[in-house]
Amino acid sequence: MSLADDLYRETILDHYHHPRNQGELVAPTVKSEGVNPLCGDEITVYISVDSNSIADIKLDAHGCSINMASGSMMSEAVKGQSLEQAVKTASIFKNMMLGGSQEVILPEELEDLEALQGVKKYPVRIKCALLPWNTLLEAIEQARSQDGASDNI
Repeated sequence: MSLADDLYRETILDHYHHPRNQGELVAPTVKSEGVNPLCGDEITVYISVDSNSIADIKLDAHGCSINMASGSMMSEAVKGQSLEQAVKTASIFKNMMLGGSQEVILPEELEDLEALQGVKKYPVRIKCALLPWNTLLEAIEQARSQDGASDNI
């Protein structure tokens, strides 16, 4: 195992044992729930939108370490971003996870997400890593429809 693999494992375990933005928002703009019935992963994403940006985000996640870590990393990555930028960030992450065996180089502000690239070695676990991101995209779509926006993600 390489030093990079060890560092990636440590990053994932840190986010699993000390999840960021865990909890529930009292009055979120939207709440979206995601479930992977095949493995039992569950996540609820709460976002508060202000001026077309994610002012706050909280997660209630249960399941495997990959789901929990991915949600924690996702919440840190998109908090404060505009809805449009958060969709782009999700797209970058999904392309990294669903791309071939080639490693994707992420922008500096998203480098922590590289720790999840190792999950690609285990195709059945990719859905665990993507669940928080897909749930975020659903929440953004809800927020846009509440705002009267008709943009499709």
